[in-house]
Order: sequence, then C-alpha cells, then structure tokens
Amino acid sequence: MTTMAHDAHETVVGTTMDTTAARKAGAGLGLALLSALSFGLAGALGRGPLDAGWSPGAVTLVRVGLGALVVVPFGLAAMRGRWHLLRGNAVVVVGYGALAVAGAQFCYFSAVQHMKVAPALLIEYTAPAVVVLWLWLRHGQRPGVVTLAGAGLAAAGLVLVIDLLSGGADVDPVGVLWALGAMVGLTAYFVISADEDNGLPPLALAAGGLLVGALLLGGLGVAGVLPLEATTDDAVFRGYAVAWWVPLLGLGLVAAAVAYVTGIEASRRLGSRVASFVGLTEVLAAVVFAWLLLGELPTGVQLLGGVLIVAGVVVVRLGEGRTVAESPVPTQV
Repeated sequence: MTTMAHDAHETVVGTTMDTTAARKAGAGLGLALLSALSFGLAGALGRGPLDAGWSPGAVTLVRVGLGALVVVPFGLAAMRGRWHLLRGNAVVVVGYGALAVAGAQFCYFSAVQHMKVAPALLIEYTAPAVVVLWLWLRHGQRPGVVTLAGAGLAAAGLVLVIDLLSGGADVDPVGVLWALGAMVGLTAYFVISADEDNGLPPLALAAGGLLVGALLLGGLGVAGVLPLEATTDDAVFRGYAVAWWVPLLGLGLVAAAVAYVTGIEASRRLGSRVASFVGLTEVLAAVVFAWLLLGELPTGVQLLGGVLIVAGVVVVRLGEGRTVAESPVPTQV
C-alpha cells in the first residue's frame, strides 16, 4: 500500500510539473510573438519621420530614450531594494545595452547605408543559427535533426519574405561587416535575455539596457559619429499626415518598451534558442505593417515565406521538446 501511494504521489507531481511547464511554454510563446510584433512595427513607424527629414540615428535615439523613460521606473520598482544584484551584474547590463540595444540598431542603420535593406536584414537574421551554435559550443547542446529541419524551413521562409531572390543583392563588403555587427547584437539580445542565473528581474534588465543604450547613442551623437537630424514636419502614412511626435511615441512605447520587456520575459520562458526562432516572425510582422501603414503590399512569394517561417518555428519548438526530454542541461547562457 505504501509503494502504491508513493507511485501515485510521483504521478501527481509529474503531471503537475508537466502542466506547469506547458503553461510556461505557452505564455512564453505568446510573449515572444508580442515582442516580434512590437519590434516589427518599428520599420513602418520609423519610415514616416525618416521621410520627413529625420536621420536614422535621431529616430533610434528617440525610440530607445523614450523606451528607457517608460521602463526605468518599473525596473527600479522590480529591484525591491536588491541593489546588490545590479552591482553584481553591471557588466551584463552594460553589455546588453551596448550590444542588444545600441549596437544592433546602430550597426543595422550603418549597414543599410552601404547595401540594400534586404540582404542587410537577411545577414542580421542569421542570429538564430549563431544562437544554436553558441549553445552547442558553450553548453554542449547539440541540435537534433528536427531542430535543424525547423531552422532550414525558417531560413527558407525568411529569404522569401525578404524577396531576396527576385530583388537581387547589391553586396558591399563594408555593409556586410556592419550587418554582421547587427547580427552579433541580435544574438546577444536572445542569449542575454534568456539568462536567469544572474537573478535580475526582466524589467530591471530591460530598463538598464535601454538606459545604457540611450546614453551610448547620445554619446555617439555628441561625438559626431551618429548623425542626429530632426524636424517638426508632419509624418505621412498612406497619404495621411500625422503630427511628427505620433510615430515617435509609438516607437518608444511599443517598439522599444513593450518589445524589449516582453522579449526578455519570453526568452526566460522558452530559452534563447526557441525565442530566437520565434523572433523570425518579426520579419513577417514588418512586411504586414509596411502593407498596412505604407501601402507596400506583400507579394505571393512573401506570403509563402511567412507560412514557412511559422512552420519552421513550430518544428523548432517540437525539436526543443525532444532536446529537453533527452538532456537536463538548461538552454540559458
């Protein structure tokens, strides 16, 4: 009777753990999609100020600066007086702000000054493959066949969404180097966001990263490295003029504050590998928002690419389930 009771208890505990893990993964997937949608909105919203005369550096600085203003108070509240965590992880916060926030944005805008947007974006979004390689080399988490198959589907879909095949690639070596820098920043975003060992609350990491990013971008502007040009002319979307501050407010509140906070929360629930592949849906979101706000209708090839990206994300998620079942090694950094 004792043995039967013990077995029954283990069954109940196992079932509870499985249910909790499933709920955590489901919440993580929802947050990751929200983060991708928020990030994907940045390009379409930013086009208005850029066409009105704003420089990419100025738009990026306002976006990150507003995001910091919104998130920092919540980040301070989340610390609950545990300032030793912030002091002990100062390098992590600075690295996140420098690489995942300021570095990724600055390098991407520098890349598109030397090459077309499509190949630059494609190079940057090789980050999920780099995340897989990092986890393999750093933690010995060798990707399985299912994960690799999902990665291939997502990569193929990304090429179709960007429409690189029909558009051609005007590749400039300098632009490639800048795009690779953006890829490093994006990789750092997924890897650092997924690290739970540092003890930093997600809101604190997001707040610190945005604040550091804003200070670095501002410093680059003062030094003359990052051109900062602005205007109060109206921004135009599909023939409709809106006040200059409207899209900038959206960039700060949604494409920065919401995007980074939900992205960190998602990465901690899903792990950096799955979160990075779900993040590929940002490209699909960017295409949709460009259609809605700018009238840039996606082609049939791009829609097919979107289907492949979603399929790839699903397959990678299934592959990760098998990896977790076979190995207890955590997916975080």
